[in-house]
Amino acid sequence: MRLWSDTFRDGGLLPAGHAFAEIDPASRVRLAGNRNPHLAWDEVPNGTESLALFCIDGDAPVDASLANRAGHSLPLASARGDFFHWSLLDIPLAMRSIASGQFSSAVTPRGKPAASGPGHLRQGLNDYTSWFAGDPGMAGDYYGYDGPCPPWNDERLHHYLFRLYALDVPRLPLAGRFTGRQAYDAIYGHILDEARLVVAYTLNPALELTLKK
Repeated sequence: MRLWSDTFRDGGLLPAGHAFAEIDPASRVRLAGNRNPHLAWDEVPNGTESLALFCIDGDAPVDASLANRAGHSLPLASARGDFFHWSLLDIPLAMRSIASGQFSSAVTPRGKPAASGPGHLRQGLNDYTSWFAGDPGMAGDYYGYDGPCPPWNDERLHHYLFRLYALDVPRLPLAGRFTGRQAYDAIYGHILDEARLVVAYTLNPALELTLKK
């Protein structure tokens, strides 16, 4: 199975318009375009009944107590874990691409509703749901795609993995409200094939400067 994007090259940098936030020289960060990237695929194996798509940041800090704190940096060697930015399920075989901005365009405070994409597709809660849980202005259920917003003081470049799975079931056994992690766990035992792309992003101005050299 093959997966590609017109938005970014595999192993490259994500354009800021597809992130949740971007660098602002005056205020460190500001909200960005938050458009989902273009994705397309082919060479789906025989026997596939549906596809599932995930976007996961594997460089998210396990302990976020130092994240975005003035006068502190988040060390490169600090423990990291997964942060789910998107889970899209029940993709039919006839669907072979996703347009830029089709599922997300601009930041929605308190999160997009579950029915924020085509009606036959299901999207899980992304991890901004827990990240913003204690913020009165942003707390809510964040369904679908919300792009990168790594800590602006993080010494590590964050990598975002887009993973597309061919599944042997037309619909995963998930009901009601579910998270990206729950959706990811549900695909095991049903995977026929996988394709992936990786793209990087940072909000650390010093790190961004080194990437541009």
